[in-house]
Amino acid sequence: MRFLLAAVLAVTAALPVVAQDQDQTELTKLQTANDARGWEAVGRLNIGRAGMCTGALIAPDVVLTAGHCLYDTRTGQQVDPTTVEFLAGWRNGRASATRKVRSAVVHPDYVYSGPTGSDTVAVDLAILKLASPINRPQIQPFATGKRPRKGASVGVVSYARDRADSPSIQKVCHVLARRQGMLILSCDADFGSSGAPIFAEVDGEPQIVSVVSSIATIRDRPVSFGTNLEKPLAEMLALLNTNGGTIAPPPTAVVRTKPNTPRVLSSGGGAKFLKP
Repeated sequence: MRFLLAAVLAVTAALPVVAQDQDQTELTKLQTANDARGWEAVGRLNIGRAGMCTGALIAPDVVLTAGHCLYDTRTGQQVDPTTVEFLAGWRNGRASATRKVRSAVVHPDYVYSGPTGSDTVAVDLAILKLASPINRPQIQPFATGKRPRKGASVGVVSYARDRADSPSIQKVCHVLARRQGMLILSCDADFGSSGAPIFAEVDGEPQIVSVVSSIATIRDRPVSFGTNLEKPLAEMLALLNTNGGTIAPPPTAVVRTKPNTPRVLSSGGGAKFLKP
């Protein structure tokens, strides 16, 4: 718990007092084909019977998401990746493409510690190898980029429990701080947004620069926590290419809770956080 609590307390003092960024945009639902054009490689991940996260293609057969999405919140055990399904461009009951997952790699330094645990946010990452590639002209995998600086404008495309039928985009939110390899962001996230790609525009094109890991409230202001990406992603891709299958995760320190009733932890400094 100390890792994330210390980071939250450190950033609390650094955040501006304003309630939100003046030029921050609200979430907009991508309800039509025209709205969703260019974002079809973001999809909903159906995990087991009831789990849901967000993921994005970074290759025709590789999906990037959060590491904690691959853990059962009741048992703390890693789920069988073959029970996961990727629905690219899921919108209004239809997907642009649907694929089963063949195998998965969770970053080897990631330790899952329950739905409200303070696990290693910076490496809360997983990549999923699809059973077959998605080769469709309208579904183009995203490039990945460098970690943005404090103050940089970013955006996020995600699903969530109250908008699970279509993705939503927040075109502009900001990097509020960088702490211990993770990003603290003004981006809007909720349950189901875990694993959502955080984008920066590079030469006019969106590049994934982080992944949504956790959400928090600081001074009554909602914030989200993003992962590191460059080095951890390279390490996971190397493992995937070497092993071609699921990598055994490190031991877990599980905080067990009743299903659908996540505990919320408080830092005592006005911050509450949990995994979306």
